[in-house]
Amino acid sequence: MTDTPAAAPAPTPASGDSPRGLAFALTAYFLWGALPLYMKALSHIPAVEVVAHRVVWSVPVALAVLLILGRTRDLRAALTQPRTLAMAALTAVLISVNWGTYVWSIGAGRALDTALGYYINPLFSVVLGAIVLKERLSALQWAAVALAATAVGVLTYESGELPWPALVLTVSWGLYAFFRKTLPVGPNQGFTLEVLLLFPAALAYLGWLTLTGEGIFFTGTWTDTALLVGCGIVTAGPLMIYANGAKLLRLSTIGILQYIVPTLILLTAVFIFGEPFGPARAIAFPMIWAALALYTVSLVRGLNRRG
Repeated sequence: MTDTPAAAPAPTPASGDSPRGLAFALTAYFLWGALPLYMKALSHIPAVEVVAHRVVWSVPVALAVLLILGRTRDLRAALTQPRTLAMAALTAVLISVNWGTYVWSIGAGRALDTALGYYINPLFSVVLGAIVLKERLSALQWAAVALAATAVGVLTYESGELPWPALVLTVSWGLYAFFRKTLPVGPNQGFTLEVLLLFPAALAYLGWLTLTGEGIFFTGTWTDTALLVGCGIVTAGPLMIYANGAKLLRLSTIGILQYIVPTLILLTAVFIFGEPFGPARAIAFPMIWAALALYTVSLVRGLNRRG
């Protein structure tokens, strides 16, 4: 996702759901849902170092995909447009914050917070649209937002602090998706442009770690090295698979399927990582699910009216 489907700009609703598009989307969602297992294997490595490797090794993967698709001309054109570069720099910063928070949360035993963040992300996008774009929210949407806010309040009261990883993931991902829509390039080209802009800083940081002897890449095990190199595939692969599937699906279908990822993360956190699902979460998460049910109903109703 990136780590979730919101990494790609909102697709144009298709007239129907293509089996090929559904296969692509489900593949991407399940790969994203399994990503915590991969990142948990890297939990002994600082999150910033892991993110730097995600950037560095995503570049050759993304460029290879563009070469295969024959879309490098779009990328070259974007590199000559200052406005496009400025917007891509902003989205690159947002995605790096999101990646860093996600990697840290998995390693710190807070995978449930990442699930919460991705559950409430669609509702944050609704609020963002209301605030920035002056979109009118329906009664169902307001009810969904209120339920989600109450759920966050329950978790805050129980723990004595805001579930900040979830909120950072939500805000960074919501802003990323919002600004990413204004980037005048396709999803594959946009992702490649973002990692290219992040590449110099990531490579410089890894070089500094190597010179100071603090990096894992040359001093860790072969398993560590292989997993770090593989970050390019697990980062770029699902995103590009999703981008090709989303354009073949209706927006309502994508709106429902996107809940696969946080659900898989939640199950992984509880049943594999052994994170506690205490009374507060037993109250808050059903409230979030109820909020998402209301949101989905409002989404489907809205699309049916426009159809």
